[in-house]
Amino acid sequence: MTKPKAAKQYVDPTAGPLLTTRFAISLLLIVLGIAWIAYYYIQVRVDPTAVPAPKAGKPAFMADLKDWNYAIGFGLAFLGLGLSAHPSTPLGRGRGVVVGMLGCFLVGLIWICTFYVLSTDLSKVPVMNDLDQFNLMVGIGFMAVGFTFATRWE
Repeated sequence: MTKPKAAKQYVDPTAGPLLTTRFAISLLLIVLGIAWIAYYYIQVRVDPTAVPAPKAGKPAFMADLKDWNYAIGFGLAFLGLGLSAHPSTPLGRGRGVVVGMLGCFLVGLIWICTFYVLSTDLSKVPVMNDLDQFNLMVGIGFMAVGFTFATRWE
């Protein structure tokens, strides 16, 4: 019987690789969703408080989509989070499931609580000021993604 090498004795044989194709795609979708929302809000969106109203930014197709840009951005982020709940990713196995599940639940809860606390004057809160009552859907969306992680919990 041979002794395991020092470098190998702490490696968990049931754990998979840290970076897989699915995990890379998940991270890309999450970043793309956040970037989509940020770009629309900063560059394309027309400020509703500005008088006279300025022209919408470029690209024109984003300006034409208006508030649907938020649905696209959050949809991409939620899709990326949902894909990362697969056992082939670090968030889909072991402790990663608990981290992903509780993280999504807490972000959803904080989003909804922040909306309710600040709902009388959302004008100073970026993104939330445009979503108004749809902030509830965003918070519930995060919680729904948390339930996809909960299905992997053992």
